[in-house]
Amino acid sequence: MAELSQQEDQTLAVLPPSTNDRYNGPRAAAWFLTLMSIITIVPGNIHTFLPDGGAGVIAGRDLSVNGDTIIRLFAWAGATQIVWGIMLLLISLRYRSFVPLALGLLVLERCIHTWTMWGPKGQADGYLPPEAYVTVVLVPLLLGFLFLSLRAPRESKAP
Repeated sequence: MAELSQQEDQTLAVLPPSTNDRYNGPRAAAWFLTLMSIITIVPGNIHTFLPDGGAGVIAGRDLSVNGDTIIRLFAWAGATQIVWGIMLLLISLRYRSFVPLALGLLVLERCIHTWTMWGPKGQADGYLPPEAYVTVVLVPLLLGFLFLSLRAPRESKAP
């Protein structure tokens, strides 16, 4: 049986070679994306593995009516957060050429979150979960780091 060439072998890899050498933006944007991955993975684990998904003990929701459904919805959202957070972490550490794209998608995600929490589809009872306040702060921060990640690198001045 013929052996795979090195290029074919890399094509079959789950994690292809790093693209960090193709990222020209500042490292601060990539490190901010690392922070965002943690801010995504930790709540994802809470929603997935805490007995009430955080719906009662953190968000203060009444689980006496349809509690099982609410907990399952939190777990579903948590599973999605964990996977999305792992992808953000991989991008921030290994595939930095995707940092601007990931930050742009995070801006879109957080804008949708903001609209659904604060807009016309907001909470019927007027209650806002803790994430609602965090998201309002994150949107401008994400926009700032997105624009930063798109900046051309500065030319270094040789003596």
